Amino acid sequence: MKKPVYSKEEEARQKELRKARFTEDERYRCLENLTETSQELSLIHSGMERCYPLHIWQGVRAEYIIHFVIRGKGVYTVGGRAYALEGGQMFLIRPDTKIVYIADEIDPWEYAWIGIRGERVPRLLAACGFHSGIDVLDAPDLQPILRNIQEILDLHELSDPNTLFRESCLLRIIGGLIQYRRQLLPLDAAERKPQQAKVYVTDAVSYIKSHYADTISVSGIAEILGISRAYLNKAFQQELGMSVQRFLIDYRMHSAANLLYNSEMSIQQISEAVGYEDQLTFSKAFKRKFGVSPTGYRHPSHPIRIYHEKQPGPPSDGA
Repeated sequence: MKKPVYSKEEEARQKELRKARFTEDERYRCLENLTETSQELSLIHSGMERCYPLHIWQGVRAEYIIHFVIRGKGVYTVGGRAYALEGGQMFLIRPDTKIVYIADEIDPWEYAWIGIRGERVPRLLAACGFHSGIDVLDAPDLQPILRNIQEILDLHELSDPNTLFRESCLLRIIGGLIQYRRQLLPLDAAERKPQQAKVYVTDAVSYIKSHYADTISVSGIAEILGISRAYLNKAFQQELGMSVQRFLIDYRMHSAANLLYNSEMSIQQISEAVGYEDQLTFSKAFKRKFGVSPTGYRHPSHPIRIYHEKQPGPPSDGA
């Protein structure tokens, strides 16, 4: 049979198609090395896996990957910070970023994922809630997402119709995530309902807990969330009865108290560990909070009950 003659473009396409691979066993299904079909948004790979205890992946990826944790537990580490995750959450891997994720030893997680690439991806992810610095979120109902990922995997044979069907599944997943986010956070500030302030506060608190050791500001947090500083402060006052700056300082001070009690780090090291470059500024803030200097707090005779003062955290459902 005569070998077909392709144009250079078609030859390149055929070469890419031959690289695509589908793997399946009782614990793992994965369709990978898919051809990029658009400069704006393309599905690169997708899969599902029931991990063995302590199953680990570490390294750097070239694309964006959203993992949806179906059940079980694991830890995702990015930027030197570790997130303990469980079923009903999702985490984002960004390109050219060193990451590690590992399954729990007792209750290893099961997850599904989509790997995507394209010029629109950063904007779409931000619309899903994955703003800069926010890599972990609670997921919406996972069943529609899992149905679409399963359909992608079922359509693993390489054909033009299947490519279109897989793209439609990807669009439904991304569209569902954005719709879920917009139901929580309407785009028009005039339409925001009081209870929706809780979502902003929860996201801001999560960001603070992950980045309190960095140089962060209230304006910077508000910008990441896509709202004004004034609105964020109003939301904090409504939900927690304090300003964002007050919460940030309190969280840093409680973290410092923890280190003073449980470590042998120097005052300067603790100061830097909770986001203060200047030890004197840190010591003054600590004394304003606890009524005693860091050195005095660490002294054995100091009543440790101060340490057990309730630490600020995300508002409860009844807040």
